[in-house]
Amino acid sequence: MPRPGQIKSDERLPDRIAIGVLTKTFPAELIDEVLAVTGRAEQRKRLLPARVVVYFVLAMCLFSREGYEEVTRLLTQGLVWARRWSGQWRVPTTGALSQARARLGPEPLKVLFSRVAAPVATESTVGAWYRRWRLVAADGTTFDVPDTSSNVDHFGRPGNSRGEGKSAYPQARVAVLAECGTHAIFAAATGPLGIHETRLARELLGSLGPGMLLLADRAFLGFDLWRAATDTGADLLWRVRANAVLPVVRQFDDGSYLSEIVGSRDYYRRADPIRVRVVEYALGAEETVYRLATSILDPQAAPAAELAALYAQRWEIETALDEIKTHQGGPHFVLRSQSPSGVEQEIYGFLLTHHALRSLIHDTAATAESDPDRVSFLRTLRLVRRQVTDQAGFSPDTPETITTHRP
Repeated sequence: MPRPGQIKSDERLPDRIAIGVLTKTFPAELIDEVLAVTGRAEQRKRLLPARVVVYFVLAMCLFSREGYEEVTRLLTQGLVWARRWSGQWRVPTTGALSQARARLGPEPLKVLFSRVAAPVATESTVGAWYRRWRLVAADGTTFDVPDTSSNVDHFGRPGNSRGEGKSAYPQARVAVLAECGTHAIFAAATGPLGIHETRLARELLGSLGPGMLLLADRAFLGFDLWRAATDTGADLLWRVRANAVLPVVRQFDDGSYLSEIVGSRDYYRRADPIRVRVVEYALGAEETVYRLATSILDPQAAPAAELAALYAQRWEIETALDEIKTHQGGPHFVLRSQSPSGVEQEIYGFLLTHHALRSLIHDTAATAESDPDRVSFLRTLRLVRRQVTDQAGFSPDTPETITTHRP
């Protein structure tokens, strides 16, 4: 009798295993390339080859409420049903799967994300553009992680809401860039809770470029980060803190005005200011005043009233993060990884599966000439989960025609 995970056949498991429609986004050739680049390519035939472990991590994030062994069954049961694989297979133990994840590490998932993740909107995508700009947003969030000594030491634990002691779980911090019109997250950086999201955001700037308009909340506005972000060629529309001092240099007819921001080290000399345009408007019954700073200095290119209305698109990134934490993760979501490297690997697994789901939603909406926001994320998630077992018998090395019905 073979040991758990052992194959008695000339055909290897990684030649047969797949993750349904997501295999289109993560083909075997790409995963093998990433494994080679990160030094995780197979030197010998293992019971759990590296490619299988990558697919397992993705499936683990797709079926986040299931245990390791059940995730493996969901990945492989289609092989038996479809009768496309003659090898013998026993589900590996949780311990064997944990060791395989540890061998793999986070790097292959990070590199795979950098290869796959990109804005997905085309010129015809509804709701993805403002005039000539692709709308993107920056934000940060935290993930609860298991209460192990290594996770506590690396990530840290926040205080509770009453200011007494510490909360139940350590937390990892994540900063992301997302395309507002499609919710596709195309850049991410992770770190301990003690690192502010604006520091992590600096690692994302390489994914910005000309033709993008970056929306961000008031936590992001600072001289150095603003300059670094505009140096990418992107334009910015960021909310301003209530106590920020923004002198009026020139008033425009649309109600906005030209102003300057300076670094704290140069506050009094103001020798190296950055010119910005400020838009002020009031919302709500209490007429709360909001202020936005933008790098678009010409009111004709982007009138103040349009920018004020446009800023509401920043909430789309909040929705994207909620899709990961609430819908993919489920109620009371806590990552399952017991070590910092496993946590990082798992976070990128969730980001990868979310990007694949959002790409599928975009393609579905484009076929129907509809706004991607009108396609249900939850229904798409359920559809993809069902198709994993239905299509697991198809080899990722053999292209298959997949018909995707609109969720």
